[in-house]
Amino acid sequence: MTDAENSYPGERLGLPETGPGSIGRAGRRIGALLIDYAAATIIATGFFGYDQFALPGEAGASLFTPMLVFAALQIIFIPTIGGSPGHRILGMRIVLLNGRWVGLWRPIIRTALLVFVIPAVIWDPDQRGLHDKIVGTVLIRA
Repeated sequence: MTDAENSYPGERLGLPETGPGSIGRAGRRIGALLIDYAAATIIATGFFGYDQFALPGEAGASLFTPMLVFAALQIIFIPTIGGSPGHRILGMRIVLLNGRWVGLWRPIIRTALLVFVIPAVIWDPDQRGLHDKIVGTVLIRA
């Protein structure tokens, strides 16, 4: 076996194997996604109502409105509190590889990629999604 096969996710990045600062694992990530999307659906329905077949400009939210609210939650909360509400509830935060603040543009690009789903399900050996790799971020345990 090679060193890469024996290593844990995040070792190549200099992160600890477990505890604070370690890679946020799949279970927490999926849980955070479910929390965020449920919150976005509740907010969208509360503010816009729900009509599966609503067209732009008509009363009622379409199927895409929760996704737009989801994107807004990501873009607002990642730079302000270090992660989405779901991330923070489940004890994770998003940082640059050097541990610094992610800034304002990275959450926008990361969220745009996340909305297209494909980058989020393509992972490297460190369990970083393509959306995180592209913008240079990592989801760690807080």
